[in-house]
Amino acid sequence: MNTQHPSPQAGRLRVSEIFHSIQGEADAVGWPSVFVRLTGCPLRCTWCDTEYAFQGGQWMTIDAIVGTVTDFGAQHVCVTGGEPLAQKRCTVLLSRLCDAGHEVSLETSGALDVSAVDPRVRKVMDLKAPGSGESERNLWSNLEHLGPRDQLKFVLAGREDYEWACASLAEHGLAQRCMVLFSPVHGSLQPRVLAEWMLADRLPVRLQIQLHKQIWGEVPGH
Repeated sequence: MNTQHPSPQAGRLRVSEIFHSIQGEADAVGWPSVFVRLTGCPLRCTWCDTEYAFQGGQWMTIDAIVGTVTDFGAQHVCVTGGEPLAQKRCTVLLSRLCDAGHEVSLETSGALDVSAVDPRVRKVMDLKAPGSGESERNLWSNLEHLGPRDQLKFVLAGREDYEWACASLAEHGLAQRCMVLFSPVHGSLQPRVLAEWMLADRLPVRLQIQLHKQIWGEVPGH
């Protein structure tokens, strides 16, 4: 008699939460969306607003995750974290969600390799500025895997971060690769100040304010 049990990781992912809300960021902003927040992250950004996703959560099969997402009836799905790519089977989930007919986006730190992500997925990659405390973790080779449907996000805490982002924009020709988003750290950099800097420098980037925080504030699960 075979008494061996499958590994809890086999065909499963550890999920912090799945919820239905309004997309607050990137090119799908404003759309009703289902968010699949996976547990775990190897980074510790100073301004992180999802520290509760670093640990805990529950194991769910990929079938169960896709079924839960489908039950909400939303076209748009965002797989986020934490850092979702820290779980290797995340790429399987992304493809399965695309197969189910969803418009799928992935929010990733840019510190982990994105080359295996299904090309149907819109990658929203966050390049870490110095104020995050994690700028040394940026995997610049990831830029080669971005296309016009993807987005690069810079979360900026102040002027030093802004100038770093401007230098990165010019050095790597980022605006020619994909949409570039500049987003102020909530409570640290006023959106008006960032907007005025962007206008003064004639930057080919898009200002992003987290819409969900304008609606619900800092309430988790929105």
